[in-house]
Amino acid sequence: MAIHKTCDGLSRRDAIRVGAIGATGLSLASYMKLADAGMVDDRAKTKSAIFIDLPGGPSHMDTFDLKPNAPKEYRGEFNPIKTNVSGIEISEHLPKMAKCADKYAIIRGITHSLAAHPLGQQYVNTGNRPLPSLQFPCFGSVVSKELPNDPDLPPFVSIPNTRHGAGYLGVKYSPLITNSTPRAGRPFNVRGISLAGGLKLAEIEKRHSLLRDLDQTFKGVEKDNQLLDGLDRFSRQAYAMISSRRARNAFDISKESPAFAKKFGNDPFALSCLLATRLVESGIRFVSITLGGWDTHQDNFTRLKTNLLPKLDTGVSALLTGLEEKGLLDSTSVFMTGEFGRTPKINSRSAEGGRDHYSRCMFMMLAGGGIKTGQVVGESDAKAQGPKNEGFSPDDVAATFYQSLGIDHEKEYHTATGRPVMIVRNGKPIKKLLS
Repeated sequence: MAIHKTCDGLSRRDAIRVGAIGATGLSLASYMKLADAGMVDDRAKTKSAIFIDLPGGPSHMDTFDLKPNAPKEYRGEFNPIKTNVSGIEISEHLPKMAKCADKYAIIRGITHSLAAHPLGQQYVNTGNRPLPSLQFPCFGSVVSKELPNDPDLPPFVSIPNTRHGAGYLGVKYSPLITNSTPRAGRPFNVRGISLAGGLKLAEIEKRHSLLRDLDQTFKGVEKDNQLLDGLDRFSRQAYAMISSRRARNAFDISKESPAFAKKFGNDPFALSCLLATRLVESGIRFVSITLGGWDTHQDNFTRLKTNLLPKLDTGVSALLTGLEEKGLLDSTSVFMTGEFGRTPKINSRSAEGGRDHYSRCMFMMLAGGGIKTGQVVGESDAKAQGPKNEGFSPDDVAATFYQSLGIDHEKEYHTATGRPVMIVRNGKPIKKLLS
């Protein structure tokens, strides 16, 4: 499992959470006990979502909110370039994203006050400011609950992993975690879906028959155990998935045509984006992709231009153009964010300097179904130190994202203790972003 440590490190609580999700996620029979779905407004044309998580906090000033006229100690080394949308400029190290700027919307001047990695990540992955008394569900868990899904497909897949789960919704809405990324020229197997180790379906049939016998033996126990209550139903779903050609094909990127796959290249992040397009095409409702390493306190510019930005540029541009080519962009909402931006003023921690945590100004990106693309919404001040005017909060962007999916962000859920909680407590949809 590739977990990128930030300067805050990985807390014991986070480690336990990752381990628990990974364990439940990749034991398919256990996973299917835990994954169920609800209903959503059938009028929504958007059917799926892809969430691109950039943990560590990418620098807004070196990516999508450059300030070429700011003093040198602020503006940094990178220059802006024109995009295919008049008046919109982004970093010179995102040339492929510049050629498809008509397919996404940039939100600038987003602001909050949580400049620590774990808290900031919880905030932007749920759309709710964290509370010590409540674990909010991540976007994928809410979508898993609200959007109907086919029983032979997981509703929520995370590539390769995530630290954010179902919160108060309960673990049945946790993601199926791949724990790996696709590699060029290698078959991609998700343990529990692919029949690894030469295991034949006939052997699965025998084990399934044995499970039915055991179910009959322990039938009396099930009456008194809430977890076992759903065992038959979820076991049937697990069996349907593992024996389903459709499910196995969904994860097999080798079935994509060479011409289509070529634009994604060989990098694991870009191939994860290719897998995401295939998963939503197959009917999976929510896919999260993680690209970590953005905690650039030192050597900010070298790390960005030689590693992080080329990966992001190739992967996300291919994702957007690939979804459009498959006719899926209008029915798939795409959301990309880190937990915060980085300090506008360059520090002196290394020879070339770096940028530190900065939550008072950041960018986010939305694309796809229900979003008005080819525009910049919001604006930062002359040094990108904060919003020029009122600005937006992560809650506002979350509410917008949910609305693009036809999900009422003000809908109330109830915790296990009966406490009513709105999906997004404080946000309001950004009208300029919604078509």
